[in-house]
Amino acid sequence: MRPFLALVFSAWAFLPGVLAQVSSDQNNQQAAVPLRTHSLSVPFIDDDLQNRWFDFGGNAIVNTNHHIRLTGNRPSQVGFLWSRLPVTATNFEIEFEFNVDGPTGHLYGDGFALWLTKQRTSTGPVFGSVNQFEGLGVFFDTYDNERAHKHTFPYISSMLGDGIKSYDNDKDGRPTELGGCEADFRAREIPTKARLTYYKDNYLQLDVQWREENVWEECFKVHDVKLPDQFYLGFTAHTGELTDNHDIVYVTTKTLIPKPKEYIPAPSSSKSKKKSGGFFMFILKLLAAAGLVGVLFVGYRMYEKNNSMKQF
Repeated sequence: MRPFLALVFSAWAFLPGVLAQVSSDQNNQQAAVPLRTHSLSVPFIDDDLQNRWFDFGGNAIVNTNHHIRLTGNRPSQVGFLWSRLPVTATNFEIEFEFNVDGPTGHLYGDGFALWLTKQRTSTGPVFGSVNQFEGLGVFFDTYDNERAHKHTFPYISSMLGDGIKSYDNDKDGRPTELGGCEADFRAREIPTKARLTYYKDNYLQLDVQWREENVWEECFKVHDVKLPDQFYLGFTAHTGELTDNHDIVYVTTKTLIPKPKEYIPAPSSSKSKKKSGGFFMFILKLLAAAGLVGVLFVGYRMYEKNNSMKQF
């Protein structure tokens, strides 16, 4: 009977954790509410060959079984996909699957962009949309224009526009970059996805999936980002002399409940450690000058021990 009782008590101890996990999963499901007005999936269009919630144009082509192709593998193309209604949610998550590929080789371009801006459907020089925009642009850039970056391409960057600042194409947006990361998302054998999460007065975060299926990696996270109260959701792409296929496979937008405010952790500065070490050595020198050799020796041994523990 004793083994049986031990099993019963073990199960009883394990039960609260199970209930807590179930409760957490239910809360997460209740926290995320899908927005049909800002989501897309196959076949993308209805009987009159339109979409009720999105406009697409330029060189964009709808493949009802697979994707919306913003640009094909041809030079000088521009394509766009924009929501007809503005997003008014203060906390939200936008997940989308995309595909960027073309003929094999070392030269291809130029990339595509995700937009959360007050402007919509106007074409321009920034990945197919207008410059001096107001809102957020996230750029999936496949071509290095500046040739002086410390990072490789493809590269994901972002910019928060105020309607006055310009995106510098020649420098790939480096002077105005909000956050970014290296991500070799082009021509992958797995589905490539991105997930943008925004909590008002809290943080903005982008996660991407490109190495392995169902494995998400944080691209960037920026605190205290303020987006417009209302904005349109859009995707644009362009090609120049270099070309690529830029496809949007699906878009899912959800509203989220607020999260507790996250505070930026204070960075641990190596300079402060160096300063404290330098001050300690200065005290030891003073002791040596005063002829306190024994105190100096003990102090030096303590200093060495302290350094070895830090290295360990």
